[in-house]
Amino acid sequence: MQPNETVTHNDEDAHLEALRISQGLDTIEQTIEWLVKTAIRENVKRITGRGRALYEVKGKDTPCE
Repeated sequence: MQPNETVTHNDEDAHLEALRISQGLDTIEQTIEWLVKTAIRENVKRITGRGRALYEVKGKDTPCE
């Protein structure tokens, strides 16, 4: 994958640095990657409904064809 240059502002740098330390990551780039992956995972979970309770579907006792 081709690396992209990441531009951050001064106030974002402090937040990213704190998050980097709390997550035990080595670089700011790893922190940004972690943030993106986490956001994607949470949005996919929200969209697909994963994590919701599953209920048995009760239907007719006829076999499927």
